[in-house]
Amino acid sequence: MSNAMYNKMWHQTQEALNSLLDKESQKMMKPQRNQVFIFQMLATFYIKYVQIFRNLENVYDQIVHPQKRLLIRKILDGVMGRMLELKNEMVELELTEFHYFDDLLQDLKLVPQQLDIPIPKYFLKEKLEVIKGREKILAQLLADSGLGITEKKYPVMPIPLEEAVKLIQVAERARQGRLRAMFMKQIYLQGYRAKQARLPDERVADVGTAALCIQKVWRGFHQCKRTEREREEEMIFLGMNPPPLFNEVSDALIQADRVTHLRDKVQVKHEEEYRDALVTIKDDLKLIEGPNIKENLQDQIRRWFIECRNLTGTFPDYPKEEEGGSAIIFSQKTRQQVIEDIIASQEEEEKNKKKKKEEKPKKGKKAKEKKETKEKNKEEGEGWKMSPSVFLHMMEEGNNVYKDLWKNKDESWNVPQGYDPELIKEDKRKELESEIRLQVDELMRQELKNLKLAVNREKELSGKTGRKKGSQKKNKKEKDKKRKVGKKDKDPTADRTIESLYKELVEEGLLIQALKVNLSDYIGDYSYLGTTLRQLSIEPMPSLLDVRQLITLYGILPLGSEAVHEKAPLVKSLLLAGPSGVGKKLLVHAICTETGANLFNLSAANIAGKYPGKNGLQMMLHVVLKVARQLPPSVVWIGDAEKTFYRKVPNAERKMEPKRLKKQLPKILKLLKPGDRILIVGTTQRPFDAELQPFCKVYQKIILVPRPDYASRYVLWKEIIQRNGGVITGALSVSCLANITDGFTQGHIVQVVKEVLTERRIRQQSHKPLTALEFIASLTSMSPVYQEEEESFKSGESGQPCLVPDLRGNGFNFSPLRTMLAVGLSYMDFIMLRSSSPVFPAKRSSFSICCTAEFGGAEFS
Repeated sequence: MSNAMYNKMWHQTQEALNSLLDKESQKMMKPQRNQVFIFQMLATFYIKYVQIFRNLENVYDQIVHPQKRLLIRKILDGVMGRMLELKNEMVELELTEFHYFDDLLQDLKLVPQQLDIPIPKYFLKEKLEVIKGREKILAQLLADSGLGITEKKYPVMPIPLEEAVKLIQVAERARQGRLRAMFMKQIYLQGYRAKQARLPDERVADVGTAALCIQKVWRGFHQCKRTEREREEEMIFLGMNPPPLFNEVSDALIQADRVTHLRDKVQVKHEEEYRDALVTIKDDLKLIEGPNIKENLQDQIRRWFIECRNLTGTFPDYPKEEEGGSAIIFSQKTRQQVIEDIIASQEEEEKNKKKKKEEKPKKGKKAKEKKETKEKNKEEGEGWKMSPSVFLHMMEEGNNVYKDLWKNKDESWNVPQGYDPELIKEDKRKELESEIRLQVDELMRQELKNLKLAVNREKELSGKTGRKKGSQKKNKKEKDKKRKVGKKDKDPTADRTIESLYKELVEEGLLIQALKVNLSDYIGDYSYLGTTLRQLSIEPMPSLLDVRQLITLYGILPLGSEAVHEKAPLVKSLLLAGPSGVGKKLLVHAICTETGANLFNLSAANIAGKYPGKNGLQMMLHVVLKVARQLPPSVVWIGDAEKTFYRKVPNAERKMEPKRLKKQLPKILKLLKPGDRILIVGTTQRPFDAELQPFCKVYQKIILVPRPDYASRYVLWKEIIQRNGGVITGALSVSCLANITDGFTQGHIVQVVKEVLTERRIRQQSHKPLTALEFIASLTSMSPVYQEEEESFKSGESGQPCLVPDLRGNGFNFSPLRTMLAVGLSYMDFIMLRSSSPVFPAKRSSFSICCTAEFGGAEFS
């Protein structure tokens, strides 16, 4: 696509965003009571923002104009943050992390693939050199310490001479036997042909009958081939089979890759030119226009002095530098407006002094009235309103800049899409004026002091003494504060560099190398009947792509964008729960790969014997957090997370001290702030072995990672067979394999495919195609995850709920999965509870459920 096409795509996306912002501002003003309507409204906004986000990400990646890219980046971050806000609203409304939009997709005429949230390419592209440098350092440190990933080298065992001779003899005799068998076969065939030639000719002499026989055979053969061809064409047309040459890379795709690489180079070139132009244009403006700006500012402020003196009889107080200096006085105002503001402010001060004296006894009455009005509002039960958004203002600002600057701009002169010098001049004039204004303010403050001294020396002297006393008191307070802060914030590693701490963590095995795995490698399909099942009061199991979407929303997008992490709903910790082999560790490594994050391994087994004692543990956590903050983004992985919160530590694991981090993890979460870009990710197979109350408090989001359903298994078999060198033909029934492997995880399927597709079997595919029986034989030795085991993740076996009232608002306030774990409800009971409870009951406090239940026996998904 050309630059014009991407500009057109941007304009269309901006128009869609503009209309969406208008609709959202209208609907936010109206309170709603119908829960179904509220969810459909939120879901519609969410789906539309996803479409806008997909287009903007594509435009930002491919457009080459540097100033346009700055604006698109701002809007892109705003849309990303708004998506997270809407997701949070839906979670609080529906009390579940998983949402299904089947009916809305039909209304909007969209396919499920259009709901997939792309990971912005700039997460890695803009810091590629930093990531590569960090990977080189990490690989070198791992190699030096002997902890690197090394290939397995099998030792070559020497064989005695007699055994070697025997092996050679066996191989030679086998070769001779094969040759003799082939020779005997040829002799037999020659004798058979000679025997057949001696037999009397009993063929029918009628030529017509022979011709009919040949025609019948030929027509049958021809019709069979034609039927097969038509069936194949029909399956391709319906999308059931891939078209011919589907897996081969076409020339168009090769050309598109070349163009994208060229665009990347042009982007880098234009960015460098733009940065150089920012410096050169500012220097030129400073030389040419700087003196005039300084003189104009001084003249303007002097006139203000004189006019205020003439009107009020005294010189005005000069605004402080913290308040903005003279920029506050003359910001988009004329002289008359400035004078009127000064007079009005003086009058207001006098009125406020009188009111304060009169209204002191009335304060108690007003407080009572406020409480009464709040209680009345609660009793009336106002409808649901969307919580205020941080990112709407950001998107509106970007949209207004687009309308004013780029919507109708003529760019016929700028065919290569380089920087616009006039826009740089406008911005740099403002920067230059603010810099010169600081210098002018210092000069004019001194000039104002001299004027005041000349007019009234006695007042100025008294003012000085008061100010000195006040400044001395302030200095004392500031010193006391500094002393207090110094006592609290002692850094035990203040004398060490980040490089040395980084090296120490690598040598201790706490900072490990993440595997190169993309989130797209977590293969699965969508849940097409989620909404239908929920309407029938059946809670569907989440699909693998639902899990992948949650990982993108809660893990990758906040870690990748600093602006989003600072303002979006903060997710500090995730728990991935599921049976062995469903891809929990793959998802952890995918988060690191997609964002370029460091991976810290604080699993109980990994920290055993390291940094012993209480002081050693505090030092370890301090070093980990310090390195993670200094080198963001960072992921802290805790494998087998249930071991940190064991109810009863097994005898075999007591030496490992698995509960070392139990008291420290809540403290770490309190230390994490917006902008740190640190995510704690736990993985577990048996959460029922843990004390659920502290366990659920630590992990903010609990994501259920289920075994794959039929659709996901079908996609998995096809993809994994092809990735390992297999060829799918008509002889291989993938549907049969997907049906048979119900209950088996992704790990099982990968293991089976690798066992079957050896190098020798791959070479034999040309004359011996793959069949389903070959894979079934390997499956017999594996144990699947049974349905009862998976259901135990959704409903506990025993539990005693402890209900604690939460007076923050109406409705229920708990995470559904935590509730399942704590209370022992089945999903059917939970849905009946949710459907029977009103959305906005009057005079009703919400309840959050404390996780004090005890589970056992099953595995977590």
